[in-house]
Parts: sequence; structure tokens; C-alpha cells
Amino acid sequence: MPRYALKVEYNGQPFHGWQRQTDLATVQGAIESALARLEPRRPAIVGAGRTDSGVHALGQVAHCDLDRDWDPFRLSEALNYHLRPAPLAILACARVAADWHARFSATERRYLFRLVSRRAPLTFEKGRAWRVPQRLEPEAMRAGAAHLVGKHDFTTFRSTICQADSPVKTLDALEIEDHQRRDGGTEFLFHLRARSFLHNQVRSFVGTLERVGTGAWDPDRVKTALAARDRAACGPVCPPDGLYLAGVGYPEDPFVG
Repeated sequence: MPRYALKVEYNGQPFHGWQRQTDLATVQGAIESALARLEPRRPAIVGAGRTDSGVHALGQVAHCDLDRDWDPFRLSEALNYHLRPAPLAILACARVAADWHARFSATERRYLFRLVSRRAPLTFEKGRAWRVPQRLEPEAMRAGAAHLVGKHDFTTFRSTICQADSPVKTLDALEIEDHQRRDGGTEFLFHLRARSFLHNQVRSFVGTLERVGTGAWDPDRVKTALAARDRAACGPVCPPDGLYLAGVGYPEDPFVG
């Protein structure tokens, strides 16, 4: 039974997250329904990570075991045909070893969060970025973010329903890029990288750093909140609109070669 890796892109707005749910539209459910059009047995897929309702992906990765020996290009084309018109696409497909696993073989996850600072509501980008009306100070946010990089107990920054065995994680990078927009606003791009993340960890980080950017929090308060190991010490959790699973890293990229 051949195994295939899929690189997946999606706009999360119409989906109730990644994970299959009865009577609700999900990314996993949509891909499995498309696979069922290709093979009599309804194949299941396994994702590198679960994204919540409204969260997007530029490079989610999944794997599936199929009965038929498919040419990877033809498989991706067939899936994209059956996925229409959902805002969901298979960017690449590759044959992988039987023991290759989209989740457990991964060595890092990369997330992107888009925050737009402008007074006017977003129109074309509504649902694809978090808009805040206040001006934000990028250097203050970078100073606050520096406290989060490294190995820490992130109890403060994880959801109370998080199912991870331990709150201790290593955040390899949290970089903040800013640039002026033609509409007069400022766009902030938060780039985060770690082997794995806790539930709501990224949104908790960004919501807290937004408070630093407005001046409501001093950057050192982030360090204090982290040390508290108390969810009540966290800043507000930002909405999912601007969150993207940007990519998943493996010892060897299955889509190259």
C-alpha cells in the first residue's frame, strides 16, 4: 500500500478547523471526501498539525495510504479537481516511505501571523489578517518577544484545554517584520519557528505583544507573565484571522527531487 505526502494550502475562513468533524466542513474532511472519489475505500489522512477554525495554511503537510499506485502529479491534479470550489489546494504530492509520518517525522513547524495597524476596517483582507486601530511600536514588541525565545514552561501562553503532555517547549525563533502599506497603515509579520506548539500558543503570544506595542504593557511584563506560569497572566488571545501554518520541516524535504 503506497504512502503519499501532500502539501496543502487553504483559506481557513469557511472551515471549522483541520480535524474531521461530523456534519461540519473541515479541511481533513474535504480532502478525505476528494480521496473517496478516487478510491472505493475512503482513505484517511494524517496532518502534521491541527489548525483551529479560521486559521489558514500556506504549507500544511499530510500523508495518506492508498490502494492504487498513483503518479504523484496525477494524484494532486485529481484531488484538486474534486476539491473545487473550496479554497483548498494540493500544492505538491510525493511518494514517501511506508514509515514516513507527516506528524511524527516533522522536525519543525513554522507559523506566520499577519497584523495590520490601520484605522479603517479591512475589506479585501478581512479574515486573512488581524486589524487593530492603534499604532504599534515595533521595537517594544521585539523587546517583549525576546523573552519568549528559548526553552520555557509556557503554561501562561497555552489554552486551558490544551492536550499536550507538557507545557515545556522550545521556541527557536520569534521575529517581527514591519513595513508601511499603501493604505497608510503598517503591517506586522510575526515569524515563529519551533518543533511543536501548544494550543493557542501563537495567538496568545501575538495578543500579548500587541499590548506591548500599544504601550499598555512594558516589554519586561512579558517576562513576568512567562515566569508566572499562570494563564491569568497572559494578555488577550488574538483572533485566528491572521494566523497561517507557513510550513513544516523534515530531515529531508519529501517534495524536492
